[in-house]
Amino acid sequence: MQNGFVESFNGRMRDERLNETMFRNMAHARIVLKPWAPDYNEERPHWALGYETPNAFAKRLFRTTGSSAAPFESSAHLPVAPPAPIGVSTQRTTVPSG
Repeated sequence: MQNGFVESFNGRMRDERLNETMFRNMAHARIVLKPWAPDYNEERPHWALGYETPNAFAKRLFRTTGSSAAPFESSAHLPVAPPAPIGVSTQRTTVPSG
């Protein structure tokens, strides 16, 4: 178990969506799963957060401490990818099919 929060999220998603839905294709999977994550993060109270929603917990934490839940020096991913280093090409090459 690398990260308990991620493991919990993945387990709940599997139990509530992946195990109960037969997806026709990736587009169908995206349509079915898209509304689930906002519901999980914005509407449902979580036991580990004192029965608050993650959004409410984050807002309260910010008001209380003046900082976000994921400090810059943490291992949490940054919201925006850093630019490519100088000299590194970001151009994508096409891959022939077949």
